[in-house]
Amino acid sequence: MAKKNKLRGLSPSQARARFAEDKALFENAGVYFPHATSYLPEAYRHDYALAMDAYPGAPQSLIQTDPNSAVPAILATYVDPDVYEVLFAPNTAADIFGEVRKGDWLMDTALFPIAEHAGEVSSYGDRSENGRATANTNWANYQSYLWQTIMEYGERELERAGLARLNWVSELNKSAATLMDKFANLTYFFGVTGLQNYGLLNDPLLAASLTPAPKANGGVTWFTNGGAPNASANEVYNDLLAIMTALVTQNAGLVDAEASVTVALSPQISMALNFANSFNVNVKRLLKDNFPGMTFKTGVQYGVASTQNPQGNSAGNLVQVLADSVEGQDVGFCAFNEKMRAHKIVFGLSSFRQKVTGGTWGAIIRYPPGIASMLGV
Repeated sequence: MAKKNKLRGLSPSQARARFAEDKALFENAGVYFPHATSYLPEAYRHDYALAMDAYPGAPQSLIQTDPNSAVPAILATYVDPDVYEVLFAPNTAADIFGEVRKGDWLMDTALFPIAEHAGEVSSYGDRSENGRATANTNWANYQSYLWQTIMEYGERELERAGLARLNWVSELNKSAATLMDKFANLTYFFGVTGLQNYGLLNDPLLAASLTPAPKANGGVTWFTNGGAPNASANEVYNDLLAIMTALVTQNAGLVDAEASVTVALSPQISMALNFANSFNVNVKRLLKDNFPGMTFKTGVQYGVASTQNPQGNSAGNLVQVLADSVEGQDVGFCAFNEKMRAHKIVFGLSSFRQKVTGGTWGAIIRYPPGIASMLGV
């Protein structure tokens, strides 16, 4: 109590002097205050605004470190363990037209044989030798295209990703697989320029597209530029009926209203299938009632080209009706010769590289009359 009373009423200079006198006494007792230089002067004793651990304006003689009451921001940062991936438009060409492997990555050219039966008959006679049965063959020629991408990563890069609980090699593998599948899907729709490699939308053997009928609201499209319905349910049905009629006509009876066919169109335009008529029956129901083998599939490549849809059609929205098969023969298929070939990992001093390769034939349309279309809906 006597020591405490001795500290009452000290000025700042007296408080520093008194602490200097007592410092050796504390150290001899095993108590160290390495950064302390003074007792608390009387003038500051009840002034809580001068708390040395919080008040940045306190005399520097009383604060030995930079004023701070926080912790490093990273310690107060939560990193969610669920990694969400950026999503892309689905790859739908293989779903619409099917997909098969033809050959391997050693093959540059593929020949697809076509046989046409021909001949003539003649009136019978015991000694007659007239009449002849023959066949004509052609060989459709396609060229393959090989492409590649390379994954690269370093040891420190992997370790730093691990700090964030990221499996970086796995992410790069998924990225490579996505790139390969995206490019293959692109070739299935558009082929490869400069090669005999065509797509489902631009094969030169396809029949010219039909033009939509004029609509009561003006124009020929099913929707306005703003996305509002521009056609009635009956008008949409009649456009699709026209495509189906063209498909039946160009097949001379090999395809009829009972055939299994696929209607391919863009996701946005497919909403027109829900337009209902005055009897509250929508377009899809009308089509299914009249064409029981009809199914519907979508792909963004059938939509109009835009900034958001660079793979779209610059001439407008496209609708295709594809027969699944004609007389038991596939109308066509998407074809690859190498889906994703992973080459050896190449080791650097502290890094790694790996190439992956894919190959495509584009869309092989074996029977062009099995597809009909309409452009500009």
